[in-house]
Amino acid sequence: MGSKPFRFCESGYNLHMMPIGYLMIEHRLIERMIRLMTNELKNINEKKLNLDFIDTAVDFIKSYADKCHHGKEEDILFRDLSQRKISSEHKKIMEELIREHKMGRAAVGKLVEAKGKYARGEQPALGQIKDQIKWLTEFYPKHIVKEDKGFFIPSMGYFTKQEQEKMLSEFCQFDGPRIQPKYREIVEKLENRKQ
Repeated sequence: MGSKPFRFCESGYNLHMMPIGYLMIEHRLIERMIRLMTNELKNINEKKLNLDFIDTAVDFIKSYADKCHHGKEEDILFRDLSQRKISSEHKKIMEELIREHKMGRAAVGKLVEAKGKYARGEQPALGQIKDQIKWLTEFYPKHIVKEDKGFFIPSMGYFTKQEQEKMLSEFCQFDGPRIQPKYREIVEKLENRKQ
């Protein structure tokens, strides 16, 4: 008999893992980008700001961390959990996570606005850019720990194995074939550039 053979979705993830495995793998890539942003923050000085890096970081946070990752959480996992009778503790955490996602979006919006001002020659915007990058680099690690350690694993107890497999399949369809490899490659290129 043995175990089921591995099957992979178009993004390259094993379709026999728990849906939270998919989300946790995304967390590891987000953490890598946050480390790059932390390093870039140390390198920002009054005379020079790497605008290309800021554009790349903004795209990563908006497209990958928010639209792709938070999208799966809010549009699939949280949607399905909201149809279950979940504990008041888990409901409270889920509401906190949704609020935190909105706070992250607001910080990215402020970063984009400050970057635009800086690109137009408004030097004081550099401080705003630093503030928003600092906020994001402090926010994401705490947010990820809250999800990984306090929410994801217990959330799976509300679903049968078949429901988890359906959710994972929906995660794969949500992403399509290109998003995961695209953003892994972006992070790897930035990491290699730093070495």
